[in-house]
Amino acid sequence: MQLSNEDNLRLNVLLAQDLKAVRIDESKMIVYALSSRGDAKIQLNPTGKDEKYIRLVKELLSNKIMGSPGGYPVYIKRWTRMGQERQQESLAQLLLLGEPEAVVAVVHAPTLSTDIARHAWWAFPSSENARRLLEKKSIVDSDLARELVEFLLEFLPFEIEHRDMIDSVRLCLQNDLLTAAEIDDLWKRARRKQSLYVGFLHSQPDALPDQAGAHPLYKPLQQSLQPLVEQGNVYAIQLLRYLSEPGQGFLRTIIRVLEKAASQDTIVSLFQALSNYNRLLPLASVKQRDIKNAEQLVTVWISGKQDEQLVSCLEACAQYSDQIRAMLVISQLDEVTLFPIFGLTDALGTVMRKKLEPVTGPLLQHIRQLLH
Repeated sequence: MQLSNEDNLRLNVLLAQDLKAVRIDESKMIVYALSSRGDAKIQLNPTGKDEKYIRLVKELLSNKIMGSPGGYPVYIKRWTRMGQERQQESLAQLLLLGEPEAVVAVVHAPTLSTDIARHAWWAFPSSENARRLLEKKSIVDSDLARELVEFLLEFLPFEIEHRDMIDSVRLCLQNDLLTAAEIDDLWKRARRKQSLYVGFLHSQPDALPDQAGAHPLYKPLQQSLQPLVEQGNVYAIQLLRYLSEPGQGFLRTIIRVLEKAASQDTIVSLFQALSNYNRLLPLASVKQRDIKNAEQLVTVWISGKQDEQLVSCLEACAQYSDQIRAMLVISQLDEVTLFPIFGLTDALGTVMRKKLEPVTGPLLQHIRQLLH
């Protein structure tokens, strides 16, 4: 089987232009192209079965662009070995193959110009591609970012995977891309899908829309710990952060997710957000698989009196040692804490939350030490 004379001619004329991207609608048998002169399309006239005919079209594209009919899978092996100076040119060429997988490779590239990102988005607009593009600062700072955000917000109700919901919210909350009304709407949606809360915990843990008021201890402790804060004492800074209005909101949101989370992905991402929140504390570098080990290490850490900042913080507010202890236990928790449980079960929903109680039970006790 060969391409019809008409299609062969029209495709060659098309490829002679300054093309930016090509996409193929296989269901309608249409080739779309984006060029410096605007959009163009070719209605194909198959001489045989559609699937085989599309393959011939892609071979023609690959031959003209890459000099080989092998297409994307063969070319990508050569592309990954090319020098950095040619990668932008190579990425641009991948967008001319009419292969969705090639576009996916482009949006995953670590270095991506705004123009190529825009052309890739034209070639294959999808929620996954939008998320990968929004991971790049250059794209977040461009005018394309708002279009990507609007797409993700519109598609969010149709997401199935909880990790995708979390990533969409996390990425949309970057760089003031959302209006106050859109942020408020997202927060309201989270009441029905707790996974969305986790996106907020990652992106703006100190600026959650729902605040519950500062802990009664916050103001008196702020006065007594201010000298330490000015000296950069990480324990004083983090304790006040927890007891502040945003910190109390953060902890209450953690509880909301733990009480109703439906998937393991949600819980894993929640623990990652919790770990990130405590990353400045020295014990945060210790990732415990068992919360009892975390509690034991805190006892040793405090009694050893080898951390001068911790000693100073305890001396300044000795009556609040329980809150400091709780903070230090929580700081050691991360996704590895979930491995002993999730490594043995794929349970979801109520059953999953029941199996998590050996971890979440003690965690909630420590969280409540820091709540009013």
